Amino acid sequence: MAIAAGLAAVALASLGGCASSTKMTYLPNGDTGFAINCSGSDASESWAECYKRAGEVCGAYGYEVITKDVDNGATSGGSIGGVFGANVKNRSMVVRCKQ
Repeated sequence: MAIAAGLAAVALASLGGCASSTKMTYLPNGDTGFAINCSGSDASESWAECYKRAGEVCGAYGYEVITKDVDNGATSGGSIGGVFGANVKNRSMVVRCKQ
């Protein structure tokens, strides 16, 4: 029973994380931009995190949002007896830094 409880705690902790990244990309017009992914569970990430990262990447110049996904959510991750799961939001956007 203690092993099952430990595994459940590890599974739950891993679900609270996020799949976040910021990568340089090229826009259709040839300009460079940044693809920002701040997907995660409701409690750990939000659109504010995406905007914060865009501000950090572009600095004082500011940025323009080129595309932005809708934050659809669905239960994902492992499930132990149907009890554990996480409502994960898919949040990503592409920005172009102003010059």
